[in-house]
Order: sequence, then structure tokens, then C-alpha cells
Amino acid sequence: MDRMKGKVVLVTGAGSGIGKASAILLAKEGAKVVLTDIQTDTLNTTVSEIEAFQGEAIGIKLNVSDEEEWIATIQKAVGTFGTINVLVNSAGISSQFDTTEEWKRLLNINLTGSYLGMKQVIPIMKQDGGSIVNIASLAGLVGGGFNGYTASKGGIRSISRAAAVDYAKDKIRVNSIYPGLIITPMTEGILYHNVLKQKFEEKTPLPRFGTPEDIAFGVLYLASEESSFVTGTELVIDGGTTAS
Repeated sequence: MDRMKGKVVLVTGAGSGIGKASAILLAKEGAKVVLTDIQTDTLNTTVSEIEAFQGEAIGIKLNVSDEEEWIATIQKAVGTFGTINVLVNSAGISSQFDTTEEWKRLLNINLTGSYLGMKQVIPIMKQDGGSIVNIASLAGLVGGGFNGYTASKGGIRSISRAAAVDYAKDKIRVNSIYPGLIITPMTEGILYHNVLKQKFEEKTPLPRFGTPEDIAFGVLYLASEESSFVTGTELVIDGGTTAS
């Protein structure tokens, strides 16, 4: 498999969930991967899993809401692999608390974190072009409570579309993905909450919930040259929820 051969990819939130599944799939397709996460134990596990099949990977601890940490991360990535061809902004959090502090925290990590990543990689990508894949959420399209989370994911939608237009002349593609209910460490509690589980089952026409790998295949498509004429798009991977 070599759909990403010769590409250097930076994936945030690579310690678990969608970020981890995306990093592993991209590495299996030949990419050299720079993995970041704020949790070093899970991050190191992902690096080890990639190295186990002779993939190339480095792990860097990163708080995506901190611009200085982003600058240091980009410097290390470029110092190791020479460039960055693809950025996958996957790091994110959710919250059931609708407080001002949680609002700020959600926006700082989910939205500002994605913005800072784009800000730091775009100057590098201007040399040869590149692809940015931002992981949003169905909540960014249709709402659904958790106001800070919904606002942060809607913001990702907006900045992705704007950047796609602004940097198309530089051969930089920017696309976003909108997962439905994907079972990850962040969402698996729903499986043990009968009311919420039934609610999501009723809204999902396909008779199962999504997996991180379902999203990773979408990431692979948007990261690869197979989508070379795709930018500013919104890829919905939700088991049919928005169609019902």
C-alpha cells in the first residue's frame, strides 16, 4: 500500500480515537507521520504500534491551544522529516457542562487548536502545496445541544471553507469531515446510557454506530492525491443521520 508514499503527515489527537486510527492508516499507506497528543502514554502507544509494522513515526507532546508549543512542534517535525505535506486536525474534547469556563475551554482546544495548526503549516505548504483535513462534527452542521461544542465545530466548518478559498492559489487544499456518532474513548459512555443510546440508534439509519476507522478512510481520501481536485468540501460520515 503506498497511497501516501513520500508524504509527511502531522496528526493531532493521535493518542486515541479518530486521530489514532487516521495516523495508523496513513502510516500503513506509506506516510511518515508526526503524531501529537497531550497524553504522552497513549501517544507513545500509537507510535509503538506504527513502528511494529515498520512504519515511520515520531511522537510529540502538544497542547493544541498553545501557539508556542505549535511552533516548537512544527520545527521538530520539519527538522526530522524535512517538510509537512498533510495536517490532520483531530484533537478535540466534548463537555456536558454549559458554563462560561467550559465554553472557553472547548473553543480553545477544538477551534483555536485547529486554527493554530493551520496557521503554522500553511507557510510550509506554500512551497509545494498540501492538504489540511479538519475533523469537525455533525453538531457543526445541525446543532444538537452542548453549545460550546456545537459552536467550536461550526467554527471549524467556517474556517475550513475560508482557508480553502484563500489558499487554493497555493495548491493547498482544505477540507472538513463531519462524523456522526463514532465510538471512541470520548463517546463510549453513551453505550452504557440506555436513553442516549436509544436516541442515537433511532437517528442512525445504518444499524450500527461508527468506528474511528470509518473516519480514517475519509481522512485518507482527503489527504491523498486521489482528492487533488477537492477543496472546501464537507464530508459527512454519519451512517445516514442527516438524510433521515
